[in-house]
Amino acid sequence: MAEAIAARMAAERALVDVSFSSVGTSAWNDAPASDGAMLVAMERGIDLSAHRSRVLSRELVEGADLVLAMSPHHHERASALGGAGKTHLLTDFSARSADGRAVTDPFGGDLDAYRQTFDELTEQLTRVFDRILAERGGAE
Repeated sequence: MAEAIAARMAAERALVDVSFSSVGTSAWNDAPASDGAMLVAMERGIDLSAHRSRVLSRELVEGADLVLAMSPHHHERASALGGAGKTHLLTDFSARSADGRAVTDPFGGDLDAYRQTFDELTEQLTRVFDRILAERGGAE
């Protein structure tokens, strides 16, 4: 959901020079989005039917300018794969803090859990884009 939300936000803000990739530390390659994620995204006007999971790798981390992790475990894993210095918890980066708060993982939960996570991701990613634009000198 985070990748699709970020891509939509970038398009809405006419940011054509950024790209996004969602990967997991416990995922397996080429799995579709969960039913809950697909249904909630569909409710919010996003189609996840083409999404396929990918496993976090050194190559993906090295190719990224910024890595935003959902949990401290994900942060540690990305940092260990060469992302030290460019890996941040999503919530820390968006708030310019070091609270270490994870984004809730809805996997295995009901649709309300997915809705809450979708809303949380939307809030956090809005702040991320605000920060990136401000740092580029193009704050809205």
